Amino acid sequence: MSVVPVGLVQMTCSASKEENLAKAILKIKEAAAKGAKIVCLQELFTSLYFCDVEAYENFLLAEAIPGPSTESLSSVAKELGVVVIASLFEKRTQGIYHNTTAVLDADGAYLGKYRKMHIPDDPAYYEKFYFTPGDLGYKVFKTKFATIGILICWDQWYPEASRITALMGAEILFYPTAIGWSTAQDEATNIEQYNAWQTIQRSHAVANGVHVVSVNRVGLEQNGAMQFWGGSFVSNPFGTLLYKASHDHEEIAVINIDTKLTDQYRTHWPFMRDRRIDSYQPITKRFIDED
Repeated sequence: MSVVPVGLVQMTCSASKEENLAKAILKIKEAAAKGAKIVCLQELFTSLYFCDVEAYENFLLAEAIPGPSTESLSSVAKELGVVVIASLFEKRTQGIYHNTTAVLDADGAYLGKYRKMHIPDDPAYYEKFYFTPGDLGYKVFKTKFATIGILICWDQWYPEASRITALMGAEILFYPTAIGWSTAQDEATNIEQYNAWQTIQRSHAVANGVHVVSVNRVGLEQNGAMQFWGGSFVSNPFGTLLYKASHDHEEIAVINIDTKLTDQYRTHWPFMRDRRIDSYQPITKRFIDED
């Protein structure tokens, strides 16, 4: 099928893994009832965003993948006949943890996982304390309804990640995300930050000729110090917004994505054709010194 109804679940989270998983399942069902065939959940949806502090007890939130959450979501995917994209805190083994997204196909089959490649370390986003950088490389998943690429939050700022995933055959790029504003921050800075976040992802849609789906959490966390800014959106292959969520409410949206448009856009704006792959070797360097 070329037209794929895609569901976005933008929601608040609590301190209870069980409550968050149950809530996400209800919202997957609501999205499916609206016609969604692929449903994407936000980054680390089974918990509050815990990386605001470096605390060893937070490692107890992690689980195996496949594991309890993927088993529950697999049953839901099979029951509803939908693909589920689920971002989870993975315990790989003792002392090795990843920020990982699992993909469950419409028959409930576990298709695999993508481990977040780019790990930030900033005030209130101390992810390097928790997450080992991904070592599975970039991934695409051939689901019942489309071939999809998954990247996670901080990955969204890197054009190399989206380019490689698109070159691997992704028809839609999905970005489960957890990003917000400090509540002590001024409104002009908030607007500038959100616009930069949205613009960089829309640019990936344009450069690669694919739809981009970005799903962010919403709500106040960190004792009111952080407002996750929601603003989940869908961009077509030329950067046009097909949907944009609010900054302060839970939302479920189902947007029709026509994957055949990729050929149209890539034909009329042939960025893929005109790539000079013979000249790109310098991109593998950290920095290019003049000497």
